[in-house]
Amino acid sequence: MRHDDFVKHMKSCVDQSSPELEDHFKAFSERCSYITINQDAGDDSFVELRERMESFIERDEAQNRHFYMALPPSIYVAVSEQLRRNCYSEKGDSQIIIEKPFGHDLESSVELHKKLEPNWKESEIFRIDHYLGKEMVKNILTLRFGNPMFGALWDCNHIDNIQISMTEDIGTEGRGGYFDDVGIIRDVMQNHLTQLMALTTMERPGSFAAEDLRQEKARVLRLVPPLETKHTLAGQFVKSGDGKHPGYKDDDDVPEDSRCATFCTSVAYVKNARWEGVPFILKSGKALSESKTEIRIQLKDTTDAMLKDTNHNQLIIRIQPHEAVRLKMNAKQPGLGLRTVETELDLTYKQTVEDPDIPEAYEALLLDAFKGDYSESVSEQELEASWKIFTPLLHELEGNKDIQPAPYVYGSEGPDGLEDFVASYQFQK
Repeated sequence: MRHDDFVKHMKSCVDQSSPELEDHFKAFSERCSYITINQDAGDDSFVELRERMESFIERDEAQNRHFYMALPPSIYVAVSEQLRRNCYSEKGDSQIIIEKPFGHDLESSVELHKKLEPNWKESEIFRIDHYLGKEMVKNILTLRFGNPMFGALWDCNHIDNIQISMTEDIGTEGRGGYFDDVGIIRDVMQNHLTQLMALTTMERPGSFAAEDLRQEKARVLRLVPPLETKHTLAGQFVKSGDGKHPGYKDDDDVPEDSRCATFCTSVAYVKNARWEGVPFILKSGKALSESKTEIRIQLKDTTDAMLKDTNHNQLIIRIQPHEAVRLKMNAKQPGLGLRTVETELDLTYKQTVEDPDIPEAYEALLLDAFKGDYSESVSEQELEASWKIFTPLLHELEGNKDIQPAPYVYGSEGPDGLEDFVASYQFQK
């Protein structure tokens, strides 16, 4: 597109109702420049890009350069080589910013890192997992380590099970061809849910500095054995009961014999003293009854010696939508008798915080990248540890044709047997 078209496209995404914002946008757009690069044309396009960047500064002035590669993973390596050769800042910092998928399995992820390594140091690679930029995800460490009452019960002596889930009420929406090569495990579980599990289970870091945080996350992920099919339930959505929503295989780009999982729940364990025996139920799926992401921590039952019919205490961290922290607990039901009733302490941000300023995840992460703060960038060690957890399961599900994903109706809770499956790991609704 032409530069003017690019500016119009950006403006269409900005709130037009604020005159002040209009002035800010004008000043912002004057800092923007659009250039078309032909990646197959050799160095010429990248030399043009370098010259365009140099035109923004005085001769010999330092310039930081951040290359956000919103590109197909198949050309990450080729483009990164061209950027290093032609556009690297000699008098400033340079950085490439890449998004998942970081490989297809453990072997391909290691191979990708090896190919980037000759040109870009680990300290120059910012790997974005946009969930790490979400407000409630950033709040997990504060909840854990800023409140002694939670720290005292954050172990297997008090916690019965933990469910980490991300569900969507939409299907693949015309992206079936892409999704069939990825599946729900690679799309969500190996990255987003694994990061949530790491933040929930890691030991207290020495500081909030990037190196300390990432080391603790990688350390706890190395303690998670590979997932197994016997602890896994995979599914694939079919047409809704009213016929309004098509099934996964109704997409023209999806093979009729596709065994791609659009739903999966699998149980992980952390092999250390803190989490011995606690099941972590990881669940994700498309075309389900609602869209939400949450961490649900269920504590052990109370003794029945004094009180009857009590419920699990539960700490629920709602990531999205409607960011919230809720604590479910037992209290005496008002009246003359001694009966218990479940009550809830509710910190819903938009109800309890006046005009909460909650930045978009990419807003927070890109600012971190520009500032050189890698605390929310996925390290190579975390990446390798997470792929070791999921690669054997992926190879088994995809390589064994006798394993078929269980069908579930678009808009339902998931495959038949899901409730019994999670209940077998002590989880209660």
